[in-house]
Amino acid sequence: MAAGAASGGSARSDTYKEARTWLLMPSWIVLSLLVLAPVVMMLIYSFLTKEFRGGVIWEFSTAAYDQFFCSRGLFGDEPCSIEWTYIQIFWRSIWQAAAATLLSLVIGFPTAYFIATRPEKIRPLWVFLITIPYWVNLLIRTVSMKFVLRDQGPLNDFLMATGLIDDPLRIVNTNFAVQLGLFYSYLPFMVLPIYASVERYNFSMSEAAADLYASKWTTLRRILLPAVKPGVIAGCILVFVPSLGSFLAPDLLGGAKNFMIGSLIEEQFKGNAGNWPFGAAAAMILLSMVLVILMILARQQARAQKGAEA
Repeated sequence: MAAGAASGGSARSDTYKEARTWLLMPSWIVLSLLVLAPVVMMLIYSFLTKEFRGGVIWEFSTAAYDQFFCSRGLFGDEPCSIEWTYIQIFWRSIWQAAAATLLSLVIGFPTAYFIATRPEKIRPLWVFLITIPYWVNLLIRTVSMKFVLRDQGPLNDFLMATGLIDDPLRIVNTNFAVQLGLFYSYLPFMVLPIYASVERYNFSMSEAAADLYASKWTTLRRILLPAVKPGVIAGCILVFVPSLGSFLAPDLLGGAKNFMIGSLIEEQFKGNAGNWPFGAAAAMILLSMVLVILMILARQQARAQKGAEA
């Protein structure tokens, strides 16, 4: 017993060493079946051949990736030239998701700060109020937003009744409507991680900065933001990634002119006219791009952590 205590508690860690594999087995099974297997399936489908009536033919082909990146003319017999159509859809998806993330950060950070600075007994109530709308299905909430924003909707009726506008605002089927839809869909994913970080923040540091005549902006920029940076990064990732692959908001609020990559992928798996290999290839390209972004952020965070420790 004494030897175990002297070795820093190694006896405790050895107690579960043999059982660790069995204890983790349910998690590995769930991750394999629900995460790894679908990704592998999409990867395999992306290299198969499209069947004329929908589905796939089990013949290896890179035609799906060729279709995404290359334009070979009407009959497919011309040399490869860059296919800008899908690249533009990807670019539109990136900046729409980035705009929604920025808007969520601008609104979500003050909201999280406000909740974290309330009396401890009231904080759960504020968190509860933030999450209540999200108990309803995302499809219903998106359709409801379309009803609110439409030309004859409550928003335009109110603005016209108050005399602020004479004609209805054209909001639906615009980029702004898509950004509002994405912002409304994923705002709690920004608020909750930042709230968790601000709640753990030592506010005596801000008081010390004020005693040293630091302005509120300086305290925010040089003390508070670096302290809650992990929560901000987590919130941005949790909003940006699902916004990038979203298809409900673009379909219902954006229309055909605001097509996003999620809508493109969804269309390929609908009905007999779909192209499953192309949809799978687009999904794998999107997944690869997201993984690259996450790896860059993880590397930057690791470097910042090492710099702070040094």
